[in-house]
Amino acid sequence: MGAKVLERFSAGAPRGSWPAEEYAARCRAEGEPATVVMDLKSDAFLVVVPTRDED
Repeated sequence: MGAKVLERFSAGAPRGSWPAEEYAARCRAEGEPATVVMDLKSDAFLVVVPTRDED
C-alpha cells in the first residue's frame, strides 16, 4: 500500500492556522480518504491519499 501526495503545506503556518487539515477536510467532504502526515525532512505537512500498488 502506497500513498499519493495531493498537496504540501509549510510547517511554518501562523499559530492557530491549520491549512493542511482544512484542505484534507475539504477532500474528505468530496469523498477522498485524505490524511495529513508530517514530512520531517522537508518540514512540511503533506495531504495524502492511499494508493493501491499493482502486483
